[in-house]
Amino acid sequence: MTFSVVIPARYAASRLPGKPLLDIAGKPMIQRTFEQAQASAATAVYIATDDERIKTVAEGFGARVCMTSAEHRSGTDRLQEVAAQLRLEDQHIVVNVQADEPLIPPEAIDQVANILAANADAGIATLCETISSQEQIDNPNVVKVVIDNQGNALYFSRSAIPWQGSVSARNCFRHIGIYAYRVSTLNQFVQWAPSELEVQEKLEQLRVLSNGVKVRVQLALCEQAIPPGVDTEHELEAVRSFLAET
Repeated sequence: MTFSVVIPARYAASRLPGKPLLDIAGKPMIQRTFEQAQASAATAVYIATDDERIKTVAEGFGARVCMTSAEHRSGTDRLQEVAAQLRLEDQHIVVNVQADEPLIPPEAIDQVANILAANADAGIATLCETISSQEQIDNPNVVKVVIDNQGNALYFSRSAIPWQGSVSARNCFRHIGIYAYRVSTLNQFVQWAPSELEVQEKLEQLRVLSNGVKVRVQLALCEQAIPPGVDTEHELEAVRSFLAET
């Protein structure tokens, strides 16, 4: 099984402008993320951007960069353009690693690619973790997922699901935003209009479920919890402190 990693990277961010280039313990965030992806079993790692500043920095630390349209509304659209540029075959697996994941474990990247390779009926694979606190359940920035008996996603939401979800409830999981796609699914995705549920929840994976594609979900096998992406100044400082101490 072979797979590629694509790291979509935008310069603009409402809460942390220039986020991919922010310094974390002596390296830009995008380099930290790239190095984690390089440590996975991926045959190739690409950074996809529409910004020359990111391109210049990324090429400076040896990354392969694909320049993409500035009109993309999501990282998935950017991913599909890269797959098209590289002329990847329909069954090739592409793992989407967010640029703001400087601590993403390489084994999580390998796991999500292996899940998709092992499940021919799925178009996407992703990971989850057991909810560990009521605060996570109540936090709309923590995306929840419920899973059917075959391991496929039933629904994703920013609300607490199931309705009486709790730290002791079964099928109450935090979704981890790392995805493995078949190129054929990426090609379908960009042809679909945003679904009503996607717009309401602000979760693009619901576009896939709305169009009948199976999303395989598995508990992350990493020894430690996978940290969330860096979206706020507080999260940025936490990552800086963690890496400064290691």
